[in-house]
Amino acid sequence: MPVNNNRLLLELENYRREINREIINPQFPELSLEDLKPLLSMVAHARASYVRELLDIASSGNEGGPSQEQIKQLKNHRETFDELVAATNALEAVIHRDYLDVKSSSSHGD
Repeated sequence: MPVNNNRLLLELENYRREINREIINPQFPELSLEDLKPLLSMVAHARASYVRELLDIASSGNEGGPSQEQIKQLKNHRETFDELVAATNALEAVIHRDYLDVKSSSSHGD
């Protein structure tokens, strides 16, 4: 790849970071790990509900397979779980790419 292309891509990445930070960072307070615990709990509950629904269907004893209603319920649980995972991944990307300020963690072992 020519040097000019590499330089353009580096500048593009910097420009993207600046624009995203300008737009995203002011909309949210600094986040800490403690702020994210409710989010992680919500995703874990959604995962548990999805898996629980699957296990409930499997143990229902339907010889002919799951009913349409059971599949509908399973799909609802999956969609909820998938949406929460996608949103959590988007938040992780925002943090990873430095678009959002985070609170520095303090050591508790002073």
